[in-house]
Amino acid sequence: MKLQVENLNYSLNEKSIIEDMNLHVSEGEFIGIIGPNGSGKSTLLKNIYRARKPDSGVVFIDGDNIDKMNSKKVAMKIGVVGQEQVIPFDFKVEEIIAMGRSPYKGFFTGDSAKDKEIVANAIKHIGMTDMEKRNYSNLSGGEKQRVLLGRVLAQQTDLLLLDEPTNHLDIQHQLQIFDLIKGLGVTVISAIHDLNLAALYCDRLYVVKDGRMLRAGTPEEVLTPESIYEIYGVRTDVNIHPATKKVTVTYLPVSLLYPDEAE
Repeated sequence: MKLQVENLNYSLNEKSIIEDMNLHVSEGEFIGIIGPNGSGKSTLLKNIYRARKPDSGVVFIDGDNIDKMNSKKVAMKIGVVGQEQVIPFDFKVEEIIAMGRSPYKGFFTGDSAKDKEIVANAIKHIGMTDMEKRNYSNLSGGEKQRVLLGRVLAQQTDLLLLDEPTNHLDIQHQLQIFDLIKGLGVTVISAIHDLNLAALYCDRLYVVKDGRMLRAGTPEEVLTPESIYEIYGVRTDVNIHPATKKVTVTYLPVSLLYPDEAE
């Protein structure tokens, strides 16, 4: 599934939050959106999946204007995992994941055998088979995030929009989740905080800073010491790892580089 964003603008209380955002994503690409906190990454994603209404600009999915689609059709095309998603009632793990099948059913339609199989596979993929009967409220932050990812897997869309999807996960589960997402072969756009994870999994990166698109390119093109300093104000050492053949970023704190200046 292809996605195209053209000249997207959004303001809040007369303050511009994102300006003239443009990006294109080809079918099957894994795209990372990086940038400092408060730069507009989450707002961009929310404007794409219609949680926010842009002041101007257009989002196209496979050439169709998303504003012309009804909510059910959008839900069949886009799966979303936000940073914070409030579940208003205390459902069991399997019940929340089964909600991913809602776009494919009528209001009073029960789960078919196919629905149950899809939900069971989603639970297995996120490693929560032994926790499917537990209440969502009793889970840790990382476990809750895995459940929300499971719900998106059950939704079976060809486009995933993820906002820091592994933010609450330990290192092992971060890698497992990104391996799983990458292995789906679907189109992915994800805001990512960790530059090394972005370099490992993303085909291309878009850099957002101060509400504007600063640059775009492959991880090798974007994650250079010069650009990282421009984006984050942090000194780094950047190399290609011999095993992964991917960019690796080592941060160089001022306190270690120039201990006298850090005092």
